[in-house]
Amino acid sequence: MELEASMRSGRPSSAALRSRPLSIRTKPRRAAPPAAAGADESATEGEPLSPTSRLVDNLYIVVTIGLGSRLNKPAFSAGIARLIAPHPRFNSIQVTDGSEDGNPRWVRVKVKVEDHIVVPALDAAAVAADPDKALEDYVASLSTLPMARSRPLWEFHLLDFPTSEPEVASTVAIRIHHSLGDGASLMMLLLASARSATDPASLPAMPTRAGAIYARRPRSAGGALAFAALVWSYVVLAWNTVVDLWCFAAMVLFSRGEPHTVFSPPADRGVLPEHHNNNRRRFVHRSLCFDDVIFIKNAMNCTVNDVLIGVTSAALSRYYFRKSGGTNAKDICLRSVIAVNTRPLTSLQVYADMIESGKNNEAAWGNQIGYILLRFHLAMCDDPLAYVRKAKKTMDRKKNSLEVAFTHKMCEFFLNTFGLKGGAFIFGGMAENTTIAFSNMVGPTEQIDLYGHPVVFIAPSVYGVPQPVIVHYQSYDRIIKVILSINDQIFPDYRELLDDFAVSFGDIMDAASKLST
Repeated sequence: MELEASMRSGRPSSAALRSRPLSIRTKPRRAAPPAAAGADESATEGEPLSPTSRLVDNLYIVVTIGLGSRLNKPAFSAGIARLIAPHPRFNSIQVTDGSEDGNPRWVRVKVKVEDHIVVPALDAAAVAADPDKALEDYVASLSTLPMARSRPLWEFHLLDFPTSEPEVASTVAIRIHHSLGDGASLMMLLLASARSATDPASLPAMPTRAGAIYARRPRSAGGALAFAALVWSYVVLAWNTVVDLWCFAAMVLFSRGEPHTVFSPPADRGVLPEHHNNNRRRFVHRSLCFDDVIFIKNAMNCTVNDVLIGVTSAALSRYYFRKSGGTNAKDICLRSVIAVNTRPLTSLQVYADMIESGKNNEAAWGNQIGYILLRFHLAMCDDPLAYVRKAKKTMDRKKNSLEVAFTHKMCEFFLNTFGLKGGAFIFGGMAENTTIAFSNMVGPTEQIDLYGHPVVFIAPSVYGVPQPVIVHYQSYDRIIKVILSINDQIFPDYRELLDDFAVSFGDIMDAASKLST
């Protein structure tokens, strides 16, 4: 997904953004606010926000997109107006009605695209001296700036200068409030507005899901043994599901956090989402070769997800033992939560049709996420492939469980039954008692253009959650980006942690090469 444009001045500066009202809502509003400028009076009875959308009021998605040419702002603005702004969520604001519970609703407004495009006035000398740092500092500053509630909650920040990233001539940073949708649906919408670089008339080519979320049940081909195997597979599925749900509930209800490690927040700092939302986040990324990931997958007879979890475990272990000087004397685990998209597979064409019609169709929209609790074991292994083997064993076990589906339904049940307080109890307990948040998404399998501009890389992430480290993987063409959203007050040496991912991946690749020969 690429967004490019020759951006000139005339757009709100970063200083102007700081004057916007705070986006954090901690109490229900008891009175309806004045009608927003441009509000569609016929849409005052808009669709109510889903409970999940209300719960993620402090969460934001940030997508950094490297572009292969200088920005052409007129073409870029026209593309947004034609392909992004028509979507119902992107032309709606949250308006609180006058009811006692103050439930907000989506109300459509007339979108002025220029209000959503930000061209920051950066120090030219600082950009010339170190463009990478200038870009990183600016994107990090987005995590400290509020968004205006008087207009739809999305922004495109245009940074028209090259960096050291190969082939990158400019960058676009997109910030979107999480209530507009989860990462999977928003990424699909953005890709549906892009086109194939080799065939501008075609949508980007997307991969099919290579591995099932759940392990396949054996088919009964007749006979007592086959039937017994089928029955036993469902017994194992039910048992694993019960155990996983009990562990999830126990963590939320009884856990008091993890033992203090180099990954833990300082003891004198709070862990409430509202507190951490005000903390500055750094968004850093590194490219891994997708062909190498596939090579490791085939050599180890596992999935891409197994490889990425193994790399993450190796990198966290490398960082921990270097910083703590510890040994393998005891088993050290970091709790993590993996976000899993629960919506059925939908083609990009469905999202393209939704953009064209301006209406929600059969494309499943909103926040539809289930969760897997996973322990990252920190250990120094002589064999780098041991991390992948451990990941495969763990994820094979998780595929024999309905944890994803039940955690999704459990969160919905608490939200619908007990309201925001019940949902906040579940989400808060899950977030405060885990150290790592982990996710990955598949992207196009080919080079793409966005409004005629070539895309070099896509690096999505989030902020507003209490976990000190958020690890995200995003595939695009022949690369996989590992992106860290990291609290630099806890990890001032966050660049070293990012380097550990690259070194660990190289070690695993070398070991897999020797294994295959």
